[in-house]
Amino acid sequence: MSYCRQEGKDKIIFVTKEDHEAPSNAELVADDPNDPYEDHGLILPNGDINWNCPCLGGMASGPCGQQFKEAFSCFHYSKEEVKGSECVENFRNMQECMQRYPELYPQDDDNEPPKETDDAAAPTATDETAPTNEKDSGPAESSPTSEEPTPTASPPKS
Repeated sequence: MSYCRQEGKDKIIFVTKEDHEAPSNAELVADDPNDPYEDHGLILPNGDINWNCPCLGGMASGPCGQQFKEAFSCFHYSKEEVKGSECVENFRNMQECMQRYPELYPQDDDNEPPKETDDAAAPTATDETAPTNEKDSGPAESSPTSEEPTPTASPPKS
């Protein structure tokens, strides 16, 4: 026995084997541009946030979905001169929640292996190029290992 029922935005259809064997008589309905569940991008035509947008990557659901929605809504509707400056606490709550679920919300910097530099191609000092006068032959500095960060110079601020 086949039947159909509506649950919210979803239509549930149960069919029999005989229903599947018969050719389909389904009629396609033109898309409703005002359907709030249709893909409209992040912002719906009425200005609300489209929590179903695939661009959110599922962040609006899951164990930290409510914290994400609060933080993102605060930022989206912010009227402050520095947009979202009043939302720091919301984003902190979201971040604390995400840290409790590292398997669901991995930290980018924790998952990346350390970047290796091409030090093998760099010339090394040999006895021929080592300093020869006493003034230059002070205690040798150790070179950074793969565990120590290599200091880098920051570009001058303009």
